[in-house]
Amino acid sequence: MEGTWLSLLPPIIAIIMVLITRKVLLSLGAGIVTAALLLVSFSPLGTLETLWLSFSGVFWSYGEDGAAGELNLWNIFIMLFLIILGVITAFINVSGGTKAFGDWAMKRVKTRAGAQVLTACLGIIIFIDDYFNSLAVGQVARPLTDRHRISRAKLAYLIDSTAAPVCVVSPVSSWGAYIIAVLGGILSTHAITEYTAFSAFIQMVPMNLYVWAALGIVFIVAFRGIDFGQMKKHEDRAIETGKVYDETKDIPGELKNDLPTSSHGTVGDLIWPIVALVVGTVSAMMWTGSQLYREETGNAASLLQMFEYTDVAKSLVYGALFGLAVSIVFFIRQINRSSKIGGKEFMLALKEGIKSMLPAIYILVFAWMIVGLIGDLATGEYLAGVVTAANINIAWLPVLLFVVAGIMAFSTGTSWGSFGILLPIAGDIAASTDISLLLPALAAVLAGSVFGDHCSPISDTTILSSTGAGSNHIDHVITQVPYALTGAVIAGAGYILLGFTNNTWLALGLVIVLLVAFALIMGREPEKARVVSAHEGLEEK
Repeated sequence: MEGTWLSLLPPIIAIIMVLITRKVLLSLGAGIVTAALLLVSFSPLGTLETLWLSFSGVFWSYGEDGAAGELNLWNIFIMLFLIILGVITAFINVSGGTKAFGDWAMKRVKTRAGAQVLTACLGIIIFIDDYFNSLAVGQVARPLTDRHRISRAKLAYLIDSTAAPVCVVSPVSSWGAYIIAVLGGILSTHAITEYTAFSAFIQMVPMNLYVWAALGIVFIVAFRGIDFGQMKKHEDRAIETGKVYDETKDIPGELKNDLPTSSHGTVGDLIWPIVALVVGTVSAMMWTGSQLYREETGNAASLLQMFEYTDVAKSLVYGALFGLAVSIVFFIRQINRSSKIGGKEFMLALKEGIKSMLPAIYILVFAWMIVGLIGDLATGEYLAGVVTAANINIAWLPVLLFVVAGIMAFSTGTSWGSFGILLPIAGDIAASTDISLLLPALAAVLAGSVFGDHCSPISDTTILSSTGAGSNHIDHVITQVPYALTGAVIAGAGYILLGFTNNTWLALGLVIVLLVAFALIMGREPEKARVVSAHEGLEEK
């Protein structure tokens, strides 16, 4: 049943159940069991064995023949990073840093629009890695957006829609380095010498139309107060009641119990641990990348090569440990300042910080399991085959690849997996038909993969965005989809024009025109603005 239409059943079942039950673990579990049944032709014992191998494979890598391999350090490091981040958050809260930053920001960022724009700008500035972006921006922005009664679902959307879109067009990022490496292989395969992999990547940046559509919508939504779909319900509740999330739902990354808070906290109690986290992570990425490059080549690595060879997961842990050390120093400083803070509170913060991240880890484990099983079912290869077999006008290739990449990333929960499968196929099709469409076709794959990733409830980036924002995961998925679909429609129109004209700037111009039309059609929400002004007036008093 591998590589057939039946391979689509596990992700479809998981996604339908998510929409019906709103229970992510139950839904992912159903998709996992379905995939296991299909892989062993419904053998009960075979299904149990497959489920065990899938679960244990999250922590332990197996050889192709099923022989024991080694620890799956990527997954283990990501989970460890989440736990350390939860502890850092707890220490910052107890030290009074979160409260102090919220008070400081409220005096300087006066409006909800300003808080949302600041969050989006932070998402653009922290472009090194999407995992890091999603979690770090959430830690900084959450106190501010909570004070301005911005729902956690909106915060998760702002984080998610600036994380991957910026990383995928930044050459100095984990994404950019990976993509450039793949491009190098494609250019070499087809003996293309008129541009290098790096210059090809740079030329593809303006062709990545979904990125510009998604970022444009983020800022339009922030500036004009536009909310639609399920997001409007979340925003209205936050404005009218001050409840930024549904307290009856599971919120990954949210501290469950009220922790004591020092009244002597400063903005530095929040800022410096986060700065240490950023500096530590970026430094570790450069160090691990340079070490691995030197081991493989014997030469010193350039900045781009550092990010191409970096061990992202290990670097996140190193950076988190540095941030944790700094947060502990600031915590100890509060022990000397406040009678509320002592050894008991240290242990309480440690315990609550770990507990806060467990829901996110449970979801990630299930997501990794279903992604692995979907890979065994060759779901991606089946969808790629649909593209290869399609007999259509070559001018439709960019938009077709955009759609298929979106479906693939949505179904498999991985944009990087979609890159790996579809980029070579797109290169083969363009090279054998019209080489002038090579870069537009490759850019469409990148754009579609990010779009599908934005919509997929089994995407690890989506899971970490909801974790960083402190939003219920399914609330984040359901509220973000209408915005992502809007961006996809705008980008799709651009890819049609790009395919028929082969003019990047005409296509990008159409995207801009459609974004302006979106802003004008949606308009503002003056009634909501009056409600916000009333609330802000009460808070200032």
